[in-house]
Amino acid sequence: MLSLRKTFTATALALALGGALPAVLSTAHAAGTLNVAINQDPGSWDPIDTFVTFWGSVGSNLYDGLTMRGADLKLQPGLATKWEYLDDNKRLRFTLRQGVKFHNGEPFNAEAVKFTFERLLGAEGAKGPQKSNYDSIGEVKVVDEYTVDFILKQPDPVLLTKLAGYGAMIVPPKYIQEKGEENFNTHPVGTGPFKFESYQPKVNVTLARNDDYWGGKPKLDKVVYRFISEPGTQVAELQAGRVDIATLIPLGLIETVKKSGNADVISTGGPVAFALRYNTKNGITQNRDVRRALIMAVDRDTIVKQLLLGQAKTIASFQGPQSFGYNPEQKPLPFNPAEAKKLLAGAGIKPGATVQIDVRGSDSNFREVAQAVSGYLQAVGVRATIKPYETGVLLNDIIPGGKTGEMWQNQWGGWTYDYDNTAYLMYHSGQKWNPYDNDPKLNAMLEAQRTVYDVKKREAMLQEIAGYVADQALELPLYSLNTIVGVNKRVKNLEVPGDIRFRFVDTTVE
Repeated sequence: MLSLRKTFTATALALALGGALPAVLSTAHAAGTLNVAINQDPGSWDPIDTFVTFWGSVGSNLYDGLTMRGADLKLQPGLATKWEYLDDNKRLRFTLRQGVKFHNGEPFNAEAVKFTFERLLGAEGAKGPQKSNYDSIGEVKVVDEYTVDFILKQPDPVLLTKLAGYGAMIVPPKYIQEKGEENFNTHPVGTGPFKFESYQPKVNVTLARNDDYWGGKPKLDKVVYRFISEPGTQVAELQAGRVDIATLIPLGLIETVKKSGNADVISTGGPVAFALRYNTKNGITQNRDVRRALIMAVDRDTIVKQLLLGQAKTIASFQGPQSFGYNPEQKPLPFNPAEAKKLLAGAGIKPGATVQIDVRGSDSNFREVAQAVSGYLQAVGVRATIKPYETGVLLNDIIPGGKTGEMWQNQWGGWTYDYDNTAYLMYHSGQKWNPYDNDPKLNAMLEAQRTVYDVKKREAMLQEIAGYVADQALELPLYSLNTIVGVNKRVKNLEVPGDIRFRFVDTTVE
């Protein structure tokens, strides 16, 4: 579709004119300092206060969890060297790493683990968004100085993965008790490879090397994170050599960065999936055949190729290939406008029927995708109007309140890289992101997989759930978007995880 290319090119040109500067190398770098541009300042460096992706880019260098996930997404030991399930999976025992200290010199031990999770699951944790992810933990018991038991009040086969997540980062008891919660927000202390040095809200945060890091002394002296919300500005700073890593690279400026001479673009599979969710209670999308017809009306391959410049992968379920539970054999409904028209006619839908597509008003890239979808629907006789909302209003009022149009923008990062974290929250009745459906069969399927610890069996159950959701056409699956990062050529030994939770232990700058 030529119109898709024209629309996107206009946006890319505007970004290029507004943000891209000639490549001018800067000599402003301090020796051994890595400069990273991230999207936003989370406002707090306490692990229990956030679910913001860019917090992880910083927090993963400040803190450690009991478990860790490498750039290859494989689970590995962190502050726990080993673990085992006991008492018919009702107790999870961790053997802790010895000789580790927090950045303030405070010792890491079982008491620190107990304090961390009692704080997370208590009144302080209730103020933030992380507590509910760990509600399967009923009690934490200290066995000895370097052994701790988690007593589980319900099965949770995803818990070990969750323990590598933001909220489960281990924090120092004595420091927090003496300095207070507010101080901890802005002067964090962890056990990670870098320690806090300074913080200028809305400007930057600087970390210094932790010479005593248990995982080996980092090769960098410092890491400076600059908060730059405008993608064009990040690109300009990268081209000028003032930042070494830019985490917001507009698709239309990828070639500009590549041609700059001093930077490369790294594109890797990311955790964020995009879909248009259906209102199954109101409008023409109450009908399953209509929902299937609208899927078949949209050429998603062309959207990925032309609008997203190939930096995404079409999906058949609301998850990307890195997600546990992804089924490579599951194929999306094909682009077939003729069959779509037949289904619509069979459902009694006459040409000129209308749907409303609700989108995040600040997301200009997705609005172009929604406009393309609208054009495809028009071709099968369905008129689509696009209604933008302020993101917070859409997420916290319109969707959970069941006040959406027939379709709405749905995107999810899947921070555990496990389909459970998406599917349960999206499709189980009573969940915030599921305002319309109450399917007893699907509820039972979602609940059943949460009791299964056998990896292969649970994977098959998740794949069955994905197939059932696709059969019911609860959404129009679109694509899983790549993570795209610009990197100055002076940066060496950098691993770029899809969730941009960098760990700079082995990274160097020349």
